Amino acid sequence: MTKEIVKQLDRIFKARSMAVIGASNTPGKWGHRMMHNPLTTGYRGAIYPVNPNEKQISGLPAFKNVRDIPGEVDLAVIVVPAALAPQAMADCGVKGIKGVVMITAGFAETGAEGQALQDEVVRTARQAGIRFVGPNGMGIYTSAVNLSLCFDVAPRRGKIAFVSQSGTFGGLLAQIAGTKGYGLSKFISIGNQADLKAGDYLEYLAEDDDTAAIVFYMEGFKDGRHFFELAREVIRHKPIIIYKAGKTEAAVRATMSHTSSIAGSDAVFEAMCKQVGIIRAPETVQIFDMAEALVNMPLPRGNRVGIIGSGGQGVVVSDTCEMLGLKVPALDVETRMQLKKGLPPHAPVPSNPVDFAGGNRSALDEAKAADFLAQIDYIDGVICNLPSVRYSEYVTPEIARTAIQGAEILAAIPKKYGKPVVTLRWRMGGGGDVVQSIVRNAGIPSYETPEQCARAMYALAEYGRVRRMYGEENTNI
Repeated sequence: MTKEIVKQLDRIFKARSMAVIGASNTPGKWGHRMMHNPLTTGYRGAIYPVNPNEKQISGLPAFKNVRDIPGEVDLAVIVVPAALAPQAMADCGVKGIKGVVMITAGFAETGAEGQALQDEVVRTARQAGIRFVGPNGMGIYTSAVNLSLCFDVAPRRGKIAFVSQSGTFGGLLAQIAGTKGYGLSKFISIGNQADLKAGDYLEYLAEDDDTAAIVFYMEGFKDGRHFFELAREVIRHKPIIIYKAGKTEAAVRATMSHTSSIAGSDAVFEAMCKQVGIIRAPETVQIFDMAEALVNMPLPRGNRVGIIGSGGQGVVVSDTCEMLGLKVPALDVETRMQLKKGLPPHAPVPSNPVDFAGGNRSALDEAKAADFLAQIDYIDGVICNLPSVRYSEYVTPEIARTAIQGAEILAAIPKKYGKPVVTLRWRMGGGGDVVQSIVRNAGIPSYETPEQCARAMYALAEYGRVRRMYGEENTNI
């Protein structure tokens, strides 16, 4: 891989200044949104509105043409009508701007006439040495300079980069990820991929220090061979998780009219993912559930899971783990007898999962059991409950201290034993801000369902397998 892509795309994702060509004072227009979002979400660079009919936009002096802006401009955001886009791109070339985000729609996704117009934009950009995102997208978010074109509330900063072929739906998925507490380093709405394609973003993100896991929502590839060749190299160092749409005939038709993409054979795509080591998510939101675990947890040495969960919880986690190809090994007799000492008297002799049988146990008891499981050679990772205090309990200082002690024991497991921990967040109990922050600061993810916990552990085990397949050391990501 070449460093040239880093130099080219840094103009976009680390832009020190930006011009909005087609900026507007009218709320609801894209030209207004592209001004409003960066101004209100903390973009650290200079912003220059461009509109020949306005003297001032959003409190900033407007320029008739991007060529009139004094000084250097790293990035241009184009929101003029499609017919004006080739000239806007040409003006950027004259100005010396090398990075563009093109929001404007009305190109290849509309048919032959739109394709011809898109081809003209590409020719103009290439003659000027410009790389551009889009067209027909929602924009980008980059934590490097806190630039948010597509969100009126900037996402939580994190280590997950999200590349989406869908703009509106991708933005919705990014917002859902935010409500779950997941942080983003990048969000890129790639649109028609007229210039920059999925493989280009993958190559750039592979070198991005802000990114630890790369997530894709894709409908079709314009550079499939190039993408998978790059992925084979990138995945040695960073996990790639993908949701690929277009599995049915109806969905294939939709992708063509949506982003002018041909979905391709799903069976071939599945085979390529397995061959390269890309983790494929069967549901959209699962891409973030899996990435959240991968950005922080050590990779397990195998696929054997120790589970702590009362009754049905343990059954569902065990079922899901086994269906995903993980192993839930039975515990040896000596281990079972040792664990029994920490369980309520009425609880059964533990196997795997370890069942507290709904008894009066504390967060400390469960954390000690998790620590014990993590010490066993034939257990590679642990799924348990997030330390919490039941709402029915009167929270005395002693109960609070016990919950904090449990959180501290749990938080220490990944570094102490080099094994991942995944937790279930109970709605019927609360750990308090202190307990939750202890666990979160250790990078331990918490999920709302047993299935999410199992899926996260599967992602860790699968990426560990992929790293071993490529002869890479299974260290923290």
